[in-house]
Amino acid sequence: MDKALIMDSLALERALKRIAHEIIEKNEGAQNVALIGIHRRGVPIAKRIAAYILEFEGEKVDIGSLDITFYRDDLSLLADHPIIKGTDIAFDINKKTIVLCDDVLYTGRTVRAALDAMMDLGRPNYIQLAVIVDRGHRELPIRADYIGKNLPTSNNEIVEVRVKEFDGVDNVAINELK
Repeated sequence: MDKALIMDSLALERALKRIAHEIIEKNEGAQNVALIGIHRRGVPIAKRIAAYILEFEGEKVDIGSLDITFYRDDLSLLADHPIIKGTDIAFDINKKTIVLCDDVLYTGRTVRAALDAMMDLGRPNYIQLAVIVDRGHRELPIRADYIGKNLPTSNNEIVEVRVKEFDGVDNVAINELK
């Protein structure tokens, strides 16, 4: 049982649609935009936003997935054999506007790792960030361009963004850290 349900499936869908509209508006269309999801839940989030951009703008945007495992600053603290999900970006990122997609923005360290990984792949014109939840507690000077919900939390709480693709349900919940 969750401590609190923050967003149900309809609220999550509305947030994704709003983010898609904001991406279109900020970039004056989607002609040069590509979405890259940060493994794990950022990937289905990117795919859904891309589907809404196609629906709203009639523009099919490139979609990729980014594995940041070897770019993490806590790699030595992970398991002896971290699970590698693989990066899958089948398009040239140079001179594009890349929107990195993730579920929760917390300390900023995941995004920093993603930025390092992106720079190894090429030189986009712009890199923007879309997240479902910004929960605060930044350790690095990183901010999201597109936010589904700002959710102030304490450090002893965890925000869980659940997506059908991995969890069988779409919602956002807050729970106590175990």
